Amino acid sequence: MKAAACAGVAALMALSVLPCVVGAPYGWSEAHITYYGTASGGGTQGGACGYPNTFAMGYGAMTAALSYPLFQGGKACGGCYQLRCKWVTPTRTVHNWCWSYSRTITVTATNSCPPGSHGGWCNWRPHFDLPMPAFLTLARREGGVAPVYYRKVRCAKRGGIRFTIGGNPYFLMILIHNVGGAGDLKAVKVRGGNGYWVPMWRNWGALWTCKTRMSGALSFQITTGDGRTLTTYKAVGGYWRFGQTWEGSQFR
Repeated sequence: MKAAACAGVAALMALSVLPCVVGAPYGWSEAHITYYGTASGGGTQGGACGYPNTFAMGYGAMTAALSYPLFQGGKACGGCYQLRCKWVTPTRTVHNWCWSYSRTITVTATNSCPPGSHGGWCNWRPHFDLPMPAFLTLARREGGVAPVYYRKVRCAKRGGIRFTIGGNPYFLMILIHNVGGAGDLKAVKVRGGNGYWVPMWRNWGALWTCKTRMSGALSFQITTGDGRTLTTYKAVGGYWRFGQTWEGSQFR
Protein backbone atom coordinates (compact mmCIF):
# COMPACT_ATOMS: atom_id res chain seq x y z
CA MET A 1 0.00 0.00 0.00
CA LYS A 2 2.85 2.41 0.79
CA ALA A 3 4.49 1.74 -2.58
CA ALA A 4 1.19 2.28 -4.34
CA ALA A 5 0.66 5.51 -2.43
CA CYS A 6 4.10 6.73 -3.47
CA ALA A 7 3.42 5.82 -7.07
CA GLY A 8 0.27 7.89 -6.93
CA VAL A 9 2.14 10.84 -5.49
CA ALA A 10 4.78 10.49 -8.18
CA ALA A 11 2.14 10.49 -10.90
CA LEU A 12 0.54 13.63 -9.53
CA MET A 13 3.85 15.40 -8.93
CA ALA A 14 5.96 14.11 -11.79
CA LEU A 15 8.03 17.27 -11.91
CA SER A 16 8.43 17.63 -8.17
CA VAL A 17 11.79 17.00 -6.49
CA LEU A 18 10.23 16.41 -3.07
CA PRO A 19 10.99 12.88 -1.76
CA CYS A 20 8.21 10.43 -0.98
CA VAL A 21 8.72 9.18 2.58
CA VAL A 22 7.29 5.71 3.21
CA GLY A 23 8.61 5.15 6.74
CA ALA A 24 10.61 2.25 8.12
CA PRO A 25 10.77 -1.13 6.35
CA TYR A 26 8.47 -3.84 7.66
CA GLY A 27 9.61 -5.05 11.08
CA TRP A 28 11.85 -2.05 11.70
CA SER A 29 11.32 1.24 13.57
CA GLU A 30 13.06 4.61 13.33
CA ALA A 31 15.50 6.12 15.81
CA HIS A 32 18.81 8.00 15.96
CA ILE A 33 22.26 7.12 17.24
CA THR A 34 24.86 9.25 19.01
CA TYR A 35 28.04 8.24 20.80
CA TYR A 36 29.67 8.64 24.21
CA GLY A 37 32.94 7.61 25.83
CA THR A 38 36.38 7.39 24.23
CA ALA A 39 37.56 5.85 20.96
CA SER A 40 38.48 2.67 22.86
CA GLY A 41 35.11 2.48 24.62
CA GLY A 42 36.35 3.94 27.89
CA GLY A 43 33.68 5.44 30.10
CA THR A 44 30.95 3.08 28.87
CA GLN A 45 31.62 -0.07 30.92
CA GLY A 46 29.08 0.50 33.71
CA GLY A 47 25.62 1.97 33.74
CA ALA A 48 21.99 1.73 34.76
CA CYS A 49 21.67 -2.03 34.22
CA GLY A 50 24.11 -2.80 37.01
CA TYR A 51 26.77 -4.53 34.94
CA PRO A 52 30.05 -3.57 36.67
CA ASN A 53 32.25 -3.94 33.58
CA THR A 54 30.67 -4.78 30.24
CA PHE A 55 34.06 -5.52 28.66
CA ALA A 56 35.05 -8.02 31.35
CA MET A 57 31.59 -9.60 31.18
CA GLY A 58 31.84 -10.29 27.45
CA TYR A 59 29.58 -7.56 26.06
CA GLY A 60 32.49 -5.53 24.68
CA ALA A 61 31.84 -2.21 22.98
CA MET A 62 28.73 -3.39 21.13
CA THR A 63 26.39 -2.04 23.79
CA ALA A 64 23.91 0.81 23.98
CA ALA A 65 22.42 3.32 26.39
CA LEU A 66 18.71 3.42 25.57
CA SER A 67 16.38 6.39 25.84
CA TYR A 68 13.50 6.32 28.32
CA PRO A 69 10.85 4.87 25.94
CA LEU A 70 13.12 1.93 25.13
CA PHE A 71 14.83 1.42 28.51
CA GLN A 72 11.51 1.06 30.36
CA GLY A 73 12.97 1.43 33.80
CA GLY A 74 15.45 -1.40 33.26
CA LYS A 75 13.14 -3.95 31.62
CA ALA A 76 15.20 -3.69 28.41
CA CYS A 77 18.50 -4.60 30.12
CA GLY A 78 20.21 -7.46 28.29
CA GLY A 79 18.01 -7.19 25.20
CA CYS A 80 19.63 -7.11 21.76
CA TYR A 81 18.89 -4.65 18.95
CA GLN A 82 19.96 -4.66 15.34
CA LEU A 83 20.74 -1.24 13.85
CA ARG A 84 21.28 -0.05 10.31
CA CYS A 85 21.52 3.42 8.85
CA LYS A 86 18.58 5.21 7.32
CA TRP A 87 19.01 7.07 4.06
CA VAL A 88 18.11 10.76 4.13
CA THR A 89 18.07 13.17 1.21
CA PRO A 90 21.17 15.41 1.52
CA THR A 91 20.67 19.17 1.72
CA ARG A 92 22.86 22.11 2.67
CA THR A 93 22.17 21.36 6.34
CA VAL A 94 21.53 17.59 6.26
CA HIS A 95 24.33 15.14 5.52
CA ASN A 96 24.62 11.39 5.23
CA TRP A 97 27.34 10.39 7.66
CA CYS A 98 26.91 6.63 7.39
CA TRP A 99 29.47 4.35 5.77
CA SER A 100 26.88 1.99 4.30
CA TYR A 101 23.11 1.60 4.23
CA SER A 102 23.22 -2.20 4.15
CA ARG A 103 25.64 -2.71 7.05
CA THR A 104 24.08 -3.79 10.36
CA ILE A 105 25.35 -4.13 13.90
CA THR A 106 23.81 -5.81 16.94
CA VAL A 107 24.09 -4.12 20.33
CA THR A 108 23.06 -5.16 23.84
CA ALA A 109 21.14 -2.78 26.12
CA THR A 110 23.39 -2.11 29.13
CA ASN A 111 22.67 1.48 30.12
CA SER A 112 20.12 4.30 30.11
CA CYS A 113 20.33 7.57 28.22
CA PRO A 114 18.07 9.75 30.42
CA PRO A 115 15.91 12.70 29.39
CA GLY A 116 17.83 15.95 29.58
CA SER A 117 21.01 14.50 28.11
CA HIS A 118 23.11 16.74 25.87
CA GLY A 119 21.36 17.60 22.62
CA GLY A 120 17.98 16.36 23.80
CA TRP A 121 18.23 13.15 21.80
CA CYS A 122 17.03 11.01 24.69
CA ASN A 123 13.99 13.14 25.43
CA TRP A 124 10.97 10.85 25.04
CA ARG A 125 11.81 9.28 21.69
CA PRO A 126 13.57 6.06 20.61
CA HIS A 127 17.31 6.64 20.70
CA PHE A 128 20.56 4.68 21.09
CA ASP A 129 23.62 6.31 22.62
CA LEU A 130 26.49 4.03 21.58
CA PRO A 131 30.06 3.60 22.73
CA MET A 132 32.22 5.32 20.14
CA PRO A 133 33.60 2.05 18.62
CA ALA A 134 30.03 0.87 17.94
CA PHE A 135 29.00 4.23 16.48
CA LEU A 136 32.04 4.32 14.19
CA THR A 137 31.09 0.92 12.78
CA LEU A 138 28.03 2.58 11.22
CA ALA A 139 28.84 6.28 10.83
CA ARG A 140 31.64 8.83 10.76
CA ARG A 141 32.61 10.53 13.99
CA GLU A 142 32.29 14.09 12.67
CA GLY A 143 28.56 13.57 12.10
CA GLY A 144 27.91 13.02 15.79
CA VAL A 145 24.38 11.77 15.14
CA ALA A 146 22.79 9.59 12.46
CA PRO A 147 19.26 8.33 11.71
CA VAL A 148 18.83 4.56 11.88
CA TYR A 149 16.33 1.76 11.67
CA TYR A 150 16.24 -0.67 14.59
CA ARG A 151 14.57 -3.92 15.54
CA LYS A 152 14.70 -6.32 18.47
CA VAL A 153 16.62 -9.52 17.69
CA ARG A 154 17.67 -12.68 19.50
CA CYS A 155 20.85 -12.51 21.57
CA ALA A 156 23.59 -14.96 20.66
CA LYS A 157 25.67 -15.60 23.79
CA ARG A 158 28.54 -17.94 24.53
CA GLY A 159 28.13 -20.22 27.52
CA GLY A 160 25.26 -20.26 29.96
CA ILE A 161 23.30 -17.66 31.88
CA ARG A 162 25.48 -16.22 34.64
CA PHE A 163 24.48 -15.41 38.20
CA THR A 164 26.62 -13.09 40.33
CA ILE A 165 25.62 -13.35 43.98
CA GLY A 166 25.34 -10.23 46.11
CA GLY A 167 23.48 -8.95 49.14
CA ASN A 168 23.60 -10.61 52.54
CA PRO A 169 22.12 -13.73 54.19
CA TYR A 170 18.73 -12.02 54.60
CA PHE A 171 18.65 -10.02 51.37
CA LEU A 172 19.72 -11.92 48.28
CA MET A 173 20.58 -9.82 45.21
CA ILE A 174 21.49 -11.61 42.00
CA LEU A 175 22.98 -9.94 38.94
CA ILE A 176 21.73 -12.02 35.99
CA HIS A 177 23.71 -11.61 32.79
CA ASN A 178 24.80 -13.28 29.55
CA VAL A 179 21.18 -14.20 28.80
CA GLY A 180 20.55 -15.61 25.33
CA GLY A 181 17.30 -15.64 23.38
CA ALA A 182 15.31 -12.46 23.99
CA GLY A 183 18.00 -11.38 26.47
CA ASP A 184 15.77 -9.16 28.60
CA LEU A 185 14.18 -10.49 31.79
CA LYS A 186 10.48 -10.37 32.64
CA ALA A 187 10.31 -12.58 35.75
CA VAL A 188 12.66 -14.60 37.96
CA LYS A 189 12.10 -17.24 40.64
CA VAL A 190 14.73 -18.87 42.85
CA ARG A 191 14.68 -22.15 44.76
CA GLY A 192 17.13 -23.11 47.49
CA GLY A 193 17.46 -26.05 49.83
CA ASN A 194 13.98 -25.44 51.24
CA GLY A 195 12.50 -26.89 48.04
CA TYR A 196 9.98 -24.20 47.04
CA TRP A 197 10.10 -21.45 44.44
CA VAL A 198 10.37 -17.85 45.67
CA PRO A 199 9.51 -14.96 43.30
CA MET A 200 12.21 -12.32 42.94
CA TRP A 201 11.66 -8.71 41.99
CA ARG A 202 13.72 -6.35 39.89
CA ASN A 203 15.68 -4.18 42.29
CA TRP A 204 17.13 -2.14 39.43
CA GLY A 205 18.46 -2.95 35.97
CA ALA A 206 19.53 -6.59 35.79
CA LEU A 207 19.67 -7.03 39.59
CA TRP A 208 16.97 -9.26 41.08
CA THR A 209 16.18 -9.54 44.79
CA CYS A 210 14.34 -11.63 47.37
CA LYS A 211 14.22 -11.29 51.15
CA THR A 212 13.96 -15.00 51.87
CA ARG A 213 17.04 -16.53 53.45
CA MET A 214 18.53 -19.02 50.99
CA SER A 215 20.90 -21.90 51.55
CA GLY A 216 22.08 -24.88 49.56
CA ALA A 217 22.19 -25.11 45.78
CA LEU A 218 20.17 -22.45 43.96
CA SER A 219 17.93 -23.14 40.96
CA PHE A 220 16.32 -20.43 38.84
CA GLN A 221 13.27 -20.04 36.64
CA ILE A 222 13.99 -17.29 34.12
CA THR A 223 11.25 -15.74 31.97
CA THR A 224 12.40 -13.42 29.19
CA GLY A 225 10.53 -10.56 27.57
CA ASP A 226 9.13 -12.79 24.83
CA GLY A 227 7.44 -15.03 27.40
CA ARG A 228 9.81 -18.01 27.16
CA THR A 229 10.76 -19.66 30.45
CA LEU A 230 13.91 -21.63 31.23
CA THR A 231 14.51 -23.59 34.42
CA THR A 232 18.18 -24.03 35.24
CA TYR A 233 18.54 -26.49 38.10
CA LYS A 234 21.31 -26.05 40.68
CA ALA A 235 22.93 -23.34 38.59
CA VAL A 236 24.61 -22.19 41.80
CA GLY A 237 26.32 -24.89 43.83
CA GLY A 238 25.53 -25.56 47.47
CA TYR A 239 28.83 -24.06 48.66
CA TRP A 240 28.26 -20.63 47.09
CA ARG A 241 29.61 -17.43 48.60
CA PHE A 242 28.71 -13.78 48.11
CA GLY A 243 30.68 -12.20 45.29
CA GLN A 244 30.92 -15.41 43.26
CA THR A 245 29.64 -15.84 39.69
CA TRP A 246 28.10 -19.14 38.62
CA GLU A 247 26.91 -20.36 35.23
CA GLY A 248 23.73 -22.25 34.43
CA SER A 249 22.02 -23.48 31.28
CA GLN A 250 21.05 -21.23 28.36
CA PHE A 251 18.13 -20.39 26.07
CA ARG A 252 18.41 -22.11 22.68
